[in-house]
Amino acid sequence: MAQLNQPLEIAGCIVKPGERRTIHVDLARLYTNTHLDLDIEVIHGRRAGPTLMVCAAIHGDELNGVEICRQLLKYKSLHRIAGTLIIVPVVNIFGFIHQSRYLPDRRDLNRCFPGSEKGSLASRIAYIFRTQVLSHCTHVLDLHTGAIHRSNMPQIRANLDNPVAKEMADAFGAPVIIDSKLRDGSLRQCADEADIALILYEAGEALRFDDRAIRGGIRGVLNVVRYLKMLPPLKKSKKVLAPVVAHSSAWIRANSDGVFRSVVSVGQRVSKGQIMGVVASPFGAHEEEVVAPNSGIIIGQNNIPVVNEGDALYHLARFESSSLEAEKQVERITEEIEAQRMPEDSELNL
Repeated sequence: MAQLNQPLEIAGCIVKPGERRTIHVDLARLYTNTHLDLDIEVIHGRRAGPTLMVCAAIHGDELNGVEICRQLLKYKSLHRIAGTLIIVPVVNIFGFIHQSRYLPDRRDLNRCFPGSEKGSLASRIAYIFRTQVLSHCTHVLDLHTGAIHRSNMPQIRANLDNPVAKEMADAFGAPVIIDSKLRDGSLRQCADEADIALILYEAGEALRFDDRAIRGGIRGVLNVVRYLKMLPPLKKSKKVLAPVVAHSSAWIRANSDGVFRSVVSVGQRVSKGQIMGVVASPFGAHEEEVVAPNSGIIIGQNNIPVVNEGDALYHLARFESSSLEAEKQVERITEEIEAQRMPEDSELNL
């Protein structure tokens, strides 16, 4: 017989088994007397199980995750889950309103964890988020995009030394997994230190919607929900194609300033020595080629043509297997995401 859930107290509110509630947490107050709130949607199943948090916009200008959360909240079958699903569509509400990555003190919230009750504004918000929300979770899906003027192909970043995070990353079904080490002050590091498995989904560009990234994100979240046995498997589910794993990646930077013109694109395989683009002087005939230092697949790219010396141009992932085979597998998974009409579409009212 399935074990029944117990009432959950989160941010001072009691959520009963089988109940769905929206909880508002007062994070801070600006000098204009404007409140900064954190809205949390809690779906607390009748049966016991994991507590999965899906959160987005910890950088306020990264919008694909917000739409992924919005569409997930429409999914009718969530009332049948085992365990608890916590969805936080916008962690950094100030940045979201102002279309900015940062908080009003110009700090990056994702570099301020675990936070402090008496620290800076960003540190205080990180502290509240950690103690009031993260502390209840067993698993986390953190949704991101590339920075402004920078596109990322759909990818999962995780510490693959954590076996649970690795299994979640495999289950998600993104084209590429990056074995990414922990960054000081990040939500990912904070969760890892608390023994909470967290994977990070990167897809698209800041301040832009990308339909492929959004559909892939919804599909991936639901894959993880089913992997955790919070929902039963689909009756006619296809086997998820295995993503390719990159064990290292690096940014290729401009060696001179000027006007940047790319001849390759995100998701493309390049060979060592291949010309990827050109940086040219806007005032003369001088041109400098951007050459691939090694073989790999482009997982991120700068989209703005005007660059300074040292600017990041391409994020190149390296694979232990053949880059050609990795590219083919990336293409297969990407095509599946684009072509597949998700079984959940009717339930999402899309």
